Amino acid sequence: MSSVGIVTGAGRGMGYACAQRVAGMVDALLLVDRDAATANAARDVLAAENPSVTVQSVELDITDTEGLARLAERVGDLGELRAVAHAAGISPTMADWRRIFTVDLIGTALLAQTLRPLAVSGTATVCFASMAPLLDLTPPDPAALAILDDPLAPRFLDRLHEALGPAVENSGVAYGWAKRGVHRFVEREAVRLGPSGARICSVSPGMIDTPQGRQEAAEHASMAALVERTPLGRTGIADEVADVVAFALSDKASFLNGIDLLVDGGVVAAVRVAGRNAG
Repeated sequence: MSSVGIVTGAGRGMGYACAQRVAGMVDALLLVDRDAATANAARDVLAAENPSVTVQSVELDITDTEGLARLAERVGDLGELRAVAHAAGISPTMADWRRIFTVDLIGTALLAQTLRPLAVSGTATVCFASMAPLLDLTPPDPAALAILDDPLAPRFLDRLHEALGPAVENSGVAYGWAKRGVHRFVEREAVRLGPSGARICSVSPGMIDTPQGRQEAAEHASMAALVERTPLGRTGIADEVADVVAFALSDKASFLNGIDLLVDGGVVAAVRVAGRNAG
């Protein structure tokens, strides 16, 4: 049976870099992006570079449940699900707190829920999270964590607001909590998928030079300080993250499951060491 790969947010940046690698793993590749033009452009390039692979573009907002159902149907028509790189997401400058949670966490849960019935032995998924929650050395509120662990529950956003208060309306705070939710979701999803032989991990990029990363850096001067604190002394590039994703999706990582892969040049380590020294 033909193997199928999915890459979300595939039109540019880290999503496109992941798509370049997943194209070499599967017989059919679905490039998912809400921007049809970038998805189509990526499709044309990757199809030309990989003539033996069926490459299709899918215009889709990852929070569209009906669209996700159609995506799952297309996978079933093409073959057996082999690899999923879920890079679609938004950052703090791109939306308000509710939209950030909806895309980055709820969208992740919706995608996983939709694809879960297609998981078989050998299926591997990597969801994009972030180093943002790992930089926060303050112990999170247990009540908020309990709510965070069920992103598809009724009134999820309202209940989370009640637990965290007005501070969560700050887009940066919301982003950190949403990505913390992705870390925790992947742990639980690994348990759910285990009986099928499928795997799932998350990847947490640090300061990466992408269009979205540059947009954030332009809005937040504190980002430059994080680059300066990075032990390797530079930003990363999309290919460096995509290479880690490719390994996690490969058969060489067949016992890697339910964990987060931090690709940050060591900045989280630097922040933690400084915090311990200050204490």
